[in-house]
Amino acid sequence: MSLSKTDVEKIAHLARISLSADDIPRYAENLSNILDLVEEMNQVETAHITPMAHPLEAIARLRDDTVTETDQRVAFQNIAPQVEAGLYLVPKVIE
Repeated sequence: MSLSKTDVEKIAHLARISLSADDIPRYAENLSNILDLVEEMNQVETAHITPMAHPLEAIARLRDDTVTETDQRVAFQNIAPQVEAGLYLVPKVIE
């Protein structure tokens, strides 16, 4: 698949990036190569292949779920700038 200059300009506009006129041919070639590779990969027969979450047969080592630290909530809330009803108060950042 070959992308035109117009296609690259539309993609850049949608991605909210600015490209110089000198860069457009290079981006068109690179993006066309990527799309060609994707099309080639779509031709591979994968109907009988089991999907996998990880390429290695790794098993996560889990530790015992035990408490290893003492409760320091009161100490931390005593040095916090603002606390109310056991909750930390922070400035409003979204209106």
